[in-house]
Amino acid sequence: MTIMAGMGSPTGTGVGPLLRGWRVRRQLSQLQLALRADSSARHLSFVENGRSRPSRELVLRLAEELDVPVRERNALLLAAGYAPHYPETPLDDPSMAALRGGLERLLAAHDPYPAVVVDGSFRVLAANRSLGLLLDGVAPHLLEPPFNAIRITLHPDGLAPRIVNLRQWRRHLLERMERQLELVRAEPLRRLYEEVRGYPEPAGDPADEPADDRVDGPAAYGSPFALPLRIRYEERVLSFLSTIATFNTPLDVTVSELAMETFLPADAETVRFLQSVVGPER
Repeated sequence: MTIMAGMGSPTGTGVGPLLRGWRVRRQLSQLQLALRADSSARHLSFVENGRSRPSRELVLRLAEELDVPVRERNALLLAAGYAPHYPETPLDDPSMAALRGGLERLLAAHDPYPAVVVDGSFRVLAANRSLGLLLDGVAPHLLEPPFNAIRITLHPDGLAPRIVNLRQWRRHLLERMERQLELVRAEPLRRLYEEVRGYPEPAGDPADEPADDRVDGPAAYGSPFALPLRIRYEERVLSFLSTIATFNTPLDVTVSELAMETFLPADAETVRFLQSVVGPER
């Protein structure tokens, strides 16, 4: 099955079509964007149709006003004939020590509730102790580093058989990946999307599912806030609400694509169980 038409960041043969694609996506006219970027609609028109080459500074201003992801800002610069502006520093680089330390402290502070740090392709870069509770029973081949959070969740040998509301959670994850693919031209992410989309659909007829697992709307999932992840653990069902945190105004490609996902208990039973099983760090 192929990804829907139009998915992926704007494409073209040069910086002009790329900028035009981002402008159209943000629903701005040439005049509106030109005013925001301290330029003119005439000059912007010439840039978009290839009659004028934008300066490096203008490319960066336009990218800022269009809220283009950091990786794609570098792509715009390359398309205009300039060197990338934003570095891409490996997370294990010595210069990233303070950032790694901060992430580790955040992860530890979230115990006894699961938390994980992933990159732009959902590879797990770090996790706290409590994540091991959710990974219980996952096939070893899925846990070989660097393992992938989406693959582990939806793979038939992963968490999928234990997720009570798999149909809804699968749809949520696929839509999340589709939104990300709308912003970045990342071939690994595209391949992952095609892979997990091809996994077997949840068994059974949706009409046969319990009402709270097939009716849309907050009240349908036992939470007034958001769709929970409901996962079986031994003889109980644990319920979590997922939150995602990213860095504000990142100046590095790696940092711009880091995301910490934390799982908050959605009911009192889950709170009590995790506190009794995981408990505080000793």
